[in-house]
Amino acid sequence: MIMKDAKVWYVTGASQGWGLILVKKLLARGYRVAATSRNAGALQTAVGSTNTGIFLPMQVDLTSPVSIAQSVKETMEHFGRIDVVFNNAGYGMAGTVEESTYEDIQHIFKINVQATMEVVRQVLPVMRNQQEGYIINMGSAAGFTGAPGWSIYSASKAAVAAFSEVLSLDVKEFGIRVTVLEPSGFRTGFLSRDSLVYAESKIDGYKAVKQTQERYLATDGRQAGDPVRASDIVIELAESEEPPLHLFLGQDAYKRASSKIENMTAEIEEWKATTIRSDFPPGS
Repeated sequence: MIMKDAKVWYVTGASQGWGLILVKKLLARGYRVAATSRNAGALQTAVGSTNTGIFLPMQVDLTSPVSIAQSVKETMEHFGRIDVVFNNAGYGMAGTVEESTYEDIQHIFKINVQATMEVVRQVLPVMRNQQEGYIINMGSAAGFTGAPGWSIYSASKAAVAAFSEVLSLDVKEFGIRVTVLEPSGFRTGFLSRDSLVYAESKIDGYKAVKQTQERYLATDGRQAGDPVRASDIVIELAESEEPPLHLFLGQDAYKRASSKIENMTAEIEEWKATTIRSDFPPGS
């Protein structure tokens, strides 16, 4: 059953993991959903819905601005509006910087950062015209407090967080809200060999990187985060009048973020005199 005035969601990376769980929940609750994947047929099969009144599966190349623009156009033609965007598509990358290839670095930024920005860029005219909308960008706890061996992935997610922060200031006057999700480990297949770009370090040293990678990879399928519960939270956010700008998800994310904030505060205060000394003297 379609709810009267049901919100229209636009979800990227919807054929597996968190995105797929969310899309199924949304459809079960009567929301209308436009969802993207590299294969629309596989997406429709995974979701299991042929109800075109509430579900629009789309094959989209997130490295192509033309493909993204076409998907937004199709969504508008099909549903007439877009209320919530969930920029979920992305993947992980582990390894040392010097053993990562230029092409791998370039590609993860294309998907994790540029695609997120391009979806937002294409959707903003729609939401601005509506004078309302909600954008949820998938960041990571690693974008705020990373671990050895995840420098490139962490950099991509830190970029998403910074983008979201300033975007929220830019679009507030149009009634558009923004949240960046920053989860810790969730059981979504993120650490599987099919999803993770992983370069095993063969250079002597890098002990912290190797030990951390072994520990992380060993947790695949045993992460504390429940994507089903997290999907419920995402839906709750979209119905909230005042959603947060940042939302860390998972006890590990909370502990890591809290610890970093405490340490940063102490460091800022310790070096306050030096920080202030870099300005011209007052009145000069």
